[in-house]
Amino acid sequence: MSKRNSGILLHITSLPSKYGIGDMGSFAYAFVDFLTLGRQKFWQILPINPTDGINNNSPYSCSSAFAGNPLLISPEMMVIDGFLHASDLNIPVPSAEDKVEFAKVGVFKERVFNAAFRRFQKRTDQEDFDRFVRAQHYWLDDFAMFMVIKSEYDGLCWNEWPKPLKNRNPQALKGFARKNALDIKRIKFIQYLFFGQWYKLKTYANSKDVDIIGDIPIYVNYDSVEVWCHRSFFKIDSEGGLQFISGCPPDYFSRTGQRWGNPVYNWANLKKVKYNWWVERIAHDLEMFDQLRIDHFRGFAGFWQIPAHEKLAVFGRWVKGPGAAFFKVLNKRFKSLPIIAEDLGEITNDVIELMKKFGFPGMRVLLFAFNGDINSNPHVPANYPVHCVAYTGTHDNNTIQGWYHSEAKPHEKANIARVLQMKFTPRNLHWSMIEVLMRSKAETVIVPMQDYLGLGEEGRMNTPATKVENWQWRLRAATLTTPLSRKIARITNKTDRGKDE
Repeated sequence: MSKRNSGILLHITSLPSKYGIGDMGSFAYAFVDFLTLGRQKFWQILPINPTDGINNNSPYSCSSAFAGNPLLISPEMMVIDGFLHASDLNIPVPSAEDKVEFAKVGVFKERVFNAAFRRFQKRTDQEDFDRFVRAQHYWLDDFAMFMVIKSEYDGLCWNEWPKPLKNRNPQALKGFARKNALDIKRIKFIQYLFFGQWYKLKTYANSKDVDIIGDIPIYVNYDSVEVWCHRSFFKIDSEGGLQFISGCPPDYFSRTGQRWGNPVYNWANLKKVKYNWWVERIAHDLEMFDQLRIDHFRGFAGFWQIPAHEKLAVFGRWVKGPGAAFFKVLNKRFKSLPIIAEDLGEITNDVIELMKKFGFPGMRVLLFAFNGDINSNPHVPANYPVHCVAYTGTHDNNTIQGWYHSEAKPHEKANIARVLQMKFTPRNLHWSMIEVLMRSKAETVIVPMQDYLGLGEEGRMNTPATKVENWQWRLRAATLTTPLSRKIARITNKTDRGKDE
């Protein structure tokens, strides 16, 4: 990130589409064109792994760290690619335009996948699918088995399956695979569709000189294929019971801390196998994305470990992470590590030293700039280092307008003019903040699409420590206008950012 650049944060689910959820169809390509016209270098998204209703469809709670989210597969592209006929889509479609109705979308997509798989089974040319299965076998075989067993046992968590399957008895798995071969193939087929569409979209973005920043949650779900397959890599007991879970201490978002509930890693056991699971994960993600934002990066230096029986995160404690030893292994394996470290919250010297040693830029968030001592607050633009990625807000923040009208305290409002060092009006505050951020020393600036649109709190993507009405916001197609992209291009040019002509 040696050049001044900028980009937009917009999750794929938030794109317009005719099918109730943003997907990898024509509107995704239109958004790449919008970025190009706006002279933006980066499209940042949230994690695109499979989600579920039990975890409120949070993209940070996934059943696999490798698989793609089937809900993001475009029915439109399935028709274009010959996996569906247009008549296959003559079924009731989720109709909400402003939010994702995940349950309805899930039912609709399952019907679409079933139709596509029936058609695919009749085809004699399955060589490309076979190549995909062979290339991805290191994660795909276990994932497909995991999903079919879950379906067989009505969605039960893996620790409630019959013991032979729970404990991965080879004979039991072989017998189950024989009996359920068609269902296992169907899951692999859906992943084949996902990755086919994903790499076409990424190739198009890269052809327009747009790089995609992926988002990598540091943790995986307890009820995930990874924990089922690799129990020794996590702090769980011999029966599969959780011993410790993840979270964070009290912070800006929660007075009692956050109890995330993921199993924490047994880094000592991972070290014994040279972190091979993590190496595979990073290799997979570097193929999928041009840069990786690692969520909760500080967990590599030290992580908040909560005894599983405790109901509040405040009863946890800090435990030392793998530190430099882990990243030395990655450095030997990969030519470059284009990693953005999410270093928000309580950051200690060991985290700072780790980032500095390996050259990872951290994050700055303008909405955090209006508290405390303006002269020393690291989120004040005047205090930014060059080597950082600066945001107006993240997926966990309110929008600028939502913050100003619903959250900002009197002293924070009083500090706005001091921090921005310019006059502003509430109506145009989002543009004032964007311009100040773009003028800053930060090498890279990322602005959520909601802030470019000047939306209020109705545009908020997620409210941490809450479990309802998150991850649902969607963009209306009519808002992706040429005048808006040209306005973004002007501010990008004026602040000496943007792609070369």
